Amino acid sequence: MLQIKKDLSQLSDPERAKNLSWFFKTGKGQYGEGDIFLGIPVPEQRKVAKRYIDLPLTDLQELLSSKIHEHRLTALLILVSKYQKADDAGKAEIFSFCLRNTENINNWDLVDLSAPRILGDYLIKKDRSILFKFAKSNDLWKRRIAVLSTFNFINKNDFEDALSIARLLLHDENDLIHKAVGWMLREIGKKDQETEERFLGKYCSQMPRTMLRYAIEKFDEKKRKSYLDQTTHKK
Repeated sequence: MLQIKKDLSQLSDPERAKNLSWFFKTGKGQYGEGDIFLGIPVPEQRKVAKRYIDLPLTDLQELLSSKIHEHRLTALLILVSKYQKADDAGKAEIFSFCLRNTENINNWDLVDLSAPRILGDYLIKKDRSILFKFAKSNDLWKRRIAVLSTFNFINKNDFEDALSIARLLLHDENDLIHKAVGWMLREIGKKDQETEERFLGKYCSQMPRTMLRYAIEKFDEKKRKSYLDQTTHKK
């Protein structure tokens, strides 16, 4: 066993693990079905990740292939740190490594902490067709990766692909995608509210209610009500 696994095991908290299993929907038929938790707070995992920044990709592969959530999350924390310090070749290697491991980046917190910082950063000036492929995937987590990866583009006032992906996912059936797309649109609005409102003007009537609520969260009450009155969705 890797020493990092032993270190994480020593931090386990069964009662917290039980609560996290409920929070991350690990029951049969739920989005996190089968995920196993040790019950370790994320700040503690960050401390462990910092000690193992030099762990090679072969060992990180073992962590990412684990059924234990904290193993995968800590591996991704290490990967993000490695990526930020890497040269161009190193960044390309980590990007490819993440693409090979999308099946192991399989809960919303794992996606959210890694996709913008690795995939989103790497694709800033590169072909982004992989994100559109992911957005059309039947796999929930690939679709969420597609959305979250655009956050780095949005931060640089690059909205076109984010809005295109939002259009692709307007009729997605999963609540986790509704929330992610709404969050994406809200982030665009923080940078350029006019651009967000142009999009909403065309599509708000088609949007799931949860998606719309997330998108307009920062608007004043009158404007929020105006948009909500236009949607025909109850969710």
